[in-house]
Amino acid sequence: MSALPANPPDEGRVALLERLGSRSVVFVGLMGAGKTAIGRKVAAMLSLPFIDSDQEIESVSRMTVPELFERYGELEFRALEQRVILRLLENGPQVLSTGGGAFMNAQTREAIAGHGVSVWLKADLDLLMERVSKKQNRPLLKNPDPRGVLEKLMDERYPVYATADITVATRDDRKEVIAGEVVCALCAYLGIDAIATSNEVEQ
Repeated sequence: MSALPANPPDEGRVALLERLGSRSVVFVGLMGAGKTAIGRKVAAMLSLPFIDSDQEIESVSRMTVPELFERYGELEFRALEQRVILRLLENGPQVLSTGGGAFMNAQTREAIAGHGVSVWLKADLDLLMERVSKKQNRPLLKNPDPRGVLEKLMDERYPVYATADITVATRDDRKEVIAGEVVCALCAYLGIDAIATSNEVEQ
């Protein structure tokens, strides 16, 4: 009997997908943490569909997230977000990126726990500030002191994000590197030997 090759990426990926079953990989974290960019990369690595809950909300309501906030207020927006995420979670396996406030909703957290594996992309304040200052579509940051708002959000949300199944520190590195770390963390969480991601650099 010939020896099997040492854990080729495909074999690891198959094992990961088997353990995942119908669950979704759900990215949580603050705006600017890179949930969409990293989520897309992880989805590509695992050959899974990628869905962004904010984009889904916008297509369902035919309005942008800032417009929804302005017209209906945050409470109504959160209720809509919860309904959309609950519906999306029925379609796993997939990679799902959620808005910064979604995981703060207890029912949404419960649904994610029941139908997914949550991954918190943890970023520091300077990185978030640098990223969000480039975009004008952040309703919660329409404030003379956006840094102060972000600090307050971090104080409120980080203890809740910390209850996610997996925490991966994100930083100013290539998306592929962070995505590779997420896949390794998923393997560890699901009890699989880490799979080699195709873009790992030889040490």
